[in-house]
Amino acid sequence: MAVLRVKFTKGQRDKLAQMLWLLNWVSVMTGIILFSLGLFVKVEFSKKEELMADRDFQPVLNLLIAVGLIACIINLLGGKICYDCVDTNKFLRWKLLILPYIICSFFFTGCMLVGALMCYSMQEELQESLAEGLRDVMRYYKDTDSPGRCFLKHTMDLLQIQFQCCGNRDHRDWFHIQWISNRYLDMSKREVVDRLHSNVEGKYLLDSVPFSCCNTNSPRPCIQYQITNNSAHFNYDYLTEDLNLWKRGCHQALVEYYTKLMHSTGSTGLLIWLFELSILTGVRYLQTAMENVLRQGDPESESDGWLLENSLVETARNNFNILKNLGKINQIDTILPAGQLTMVNGRIQQSCITVL
Repeated sequence: MAVLRVKFTKGQRDKLAQMLWLLNWVSVMTGIILFSLGLFVKVEFSKKEELMADRDFQPVLNLLIAVGLIACIINLLGGKICYDCVDTNKFLRWKLLILPYIICSFFFTGCMLVGALMCYSMQEELQESLAEGLRDVMRYYKDTDSPGRCFLKHTMDLLQIQFQCCGNRDHRDWFHIQWISNRYLDMSKREVVDRLHSNVEGKYLLDSVPFSCCNTNSPRPCIQYQITNNSAHFNYDYLTEDLNLWKRGCHQALVEYYTKLMHSTGSTGLLIWLFELSILTGVRYLQTAMENVLRQGDPESESDGWLLENSLVETARNNFNILKNLGKINQIDTILPAGQLTMVNGRIQQSCITVL
């Protein structure tokens, strides 16, 4: 028994073909949107790749870009098929290709669904990558003379200014690392030497932050040095004062930014997937309806269309038997390479060749 059988008149088949032709062109545009969105997110990740630890997010983004590009090609072909289905004679050109087209499109939409869902599953890995990456960048902030690290100060300062953030979790992260290079420390001053000697690891630690942590919206001049020393500043209390530094940590800022990007991309991918699935369903109905017209021999007659010719159980059983028979053929080919295989009444027989 056919699954979801629908009866179509000649006019309804023509309208379905025309509607699917139009929807395929719309789907070409959605493919371009998905391709462009994937490319944009890939560029945004590349801009901040030095802030991320050894995590490779490129495969997911490459999948989205490839899916968007393939969607354009598939739907261009689908539009041509649906356009020709208005004429029975033109449909004959595609009769043998339309079913493989539907099967390939079905697996393609599966890849689109996987790519969209993976956008939602990256958040935890993204958080770990950014936390570790930001720690490394802050640790090497002072190494402006070291090859391969000299750009990290500029990167971190630009990040804190653009995203209005400070430190990894907050501004206090800067208190636990030496972010001022030794070349800029005056070793002739007793205070500097004592501070270096007071630290077990010989680091010059201060309760201060880089200038890029300063909140430009604050009416008070930025207090970036001796932040915890109330006596160093007039009318100032570290515990109660609303600091004129960015309150949000850069880890939170970046996670929110990239999570929003990935969720937007994933939502777009899911919507496009549903749209592609609906088009694919319509193409399947059109294909079965047109094939039934050819069987009846009257282009003007009514015809039935369906998603599956048999029930789900019967379809699964038939496909399993096909795969099982293919396995038997391969097994006999391997064991008896000198034999000749013939198919009689659906059964595999072997006729041996006698070598004289």
